[in-house]
Amino acid sequence: MKIDWAALASVFGVSLVVTVALVGVFTLGIVALSKLSAPASSATGATGGSAALARTGAYAAFAACVAAVAYGIYLIVA
Repeated sequence: MKIDWAALASVFGVSLVVTVALVGVFTLGIVALSKLSAPASSATGATGGSAALARTGAYAAFAACVAAVAYGIYLIVA
């Protein structure tokens, strides 16, 4: 039995990078949603247009996570 160490390292590297990127995008979505739950009277709270931008950014981040997971499942099944 021969193991192709270069291919194994390549799969490990790509998996690591994609996992870190996916966790980062999901974290950005959580942070954007936490901006919405901050009190509007505080200096850092999202108000008006920034609340809509934060919500849109959070939904986009979560949609990117769902797309990445769906693509991964597609690669496994196909």
